[in-house]
Amino acid sequence: MIANLPETELKRVVIIGAGFGGLKLARKMIGSGYQVVLIDRENYHQFQPLLYQVATAGLEPSSIAFPLRKVFQKETNFHIRIDEVRFINLDEKFILLKNIGRVNFDKLILAYGADTNFFGNENISKYSIPMKSVPDALAVRNRILSDYERALSITDYDLRQELMDIVIVGGGPTGVEIAGALADMRQFILPKDYNELDKQEVDIYLVDSGNKLLAAFDEKSSLHAERDLESLGIHILKENRVIDYDGLNVAMSDGKIIRSRKLIWAAGITVKKIDGLPETIYSRSGRINVDGYNQVIGLEDVYAIGDCAIMVTDDKPNGDPQVAQVAMQQAVTLAKNLKAMIKGTTLKTFHYHDKGIMATIGRKKAVAEVFGVKFGGFFAWLTWLFVHLMSILGTKNKLMIFINWTVAYFTRDQSLRLIIKAKENKSN
Repeated sequence: MIANLPETELKRVVIIGAGFGGLKLARKMIGSGYQVVLIDRENYHQFQPLLYQVATAGLEPSSIAFPLRKVFQKETNFHIRIDEVRFINLDEKFILLKNIGRVNFDKLILAYGADTNFFGNENISKYSIPMKSVPDALAVRNRILSDYERALSITDYDLRQELMDIVIVGGGPTGVEIAGALADMRQFILPKDYNELDKQEVDIYLVDSGNKLLAAFDEKSSLHAERDLESLGIHILKENRVIDYDGLNVAMSDGKIIRSRKLIWAAGITVKKIDGLPETIYSRSGRINVDGYNQVIGLEDVYAIGDCAIMVTDDKPNGDPQVAQVAMQQAVTLAKNLKAMIKGTTLKTFHYHDKGIMATIGRKKAVAEVFGVKFGGFFAWLTWLFVHLMSILGTKNKLMIFINWTVAYFTRDQSLRLIIKAKENKSN
């Protein structure tokens, strides 16, 4: 079966993935002289840095998700298909989608990001909750609120603890940010919504295998974040690992057992391999090797950007960090090069310009390293708010987030704590 796409004289660029890199590339390819096909599993772009706020009932999922078709409503020679890639045929230059069928390409761009890495532990994969998508964030929100509701009716202290305690694995920005948000939720929300429960009974654990939190940050910023988390009552377990989880018992590498019904997994990412792509293109880290033009090494007319790609150089043996800024900058450079190919002009190599990193730790607490300047506290928090607000797609989404943040700041409360579960369709 061949996908219903118009055949034209234009060369076809197929982009797999509508994350930060894929979406940026698609937008930059408008009016490029190519026919562009954007493929993703979902019909929306999700702003992953704010997933933790959905998980802690600070924002609605619609505030951080933007429909793809809304972005490209008026564009010609541009097509969106919602499906999953099953196979790539490099010889005949087509991809095979799960439901739609065959899509031919002249240029193929891999921008499908990375999935949660459970490091081969099937139990953790089965029972923990990742933080990579809007459904994941909603699952966390539902679980937290549902367990609080159940805890109200339980008199046994140990059973109540199992429902209220939370373990977070991963000391990167995602883990640190959700830990801080949960601490704020415990401090300000629990006494209002669940005043029959004792907030002192809610223990929040943050586990990291390294010797410092926020490994990508400067030592000073890391220590600042750690002190802020400790001031919020977070139990920080460094140089420790979760080795197993059965849905209740969290087994630690130091032999300790923590009993909790909620294990939030934010410990790492891994690149999914697609059938048809040779094993030789993957690095030891599992990412796809690309050259200075983001072309997959050893393949013609195939490119990769974002988290799934790695560009190894003498000064960067581990490539660039797997962050949104890298993906978007790669997209801009690649779009220019694809346009240059049509014109027959000189191509440009990619060089990452580090604009900085930041992480919020809770209300009025954050750390930031911007253009070489390192700072923390309230000003860093305001900077974090501004940068993320400006990065959100859509004026309506920006406005809704600003309103929610303003209300939350002055009232220390929100009205978003809804337990909404999808109803299964028995006919399917």
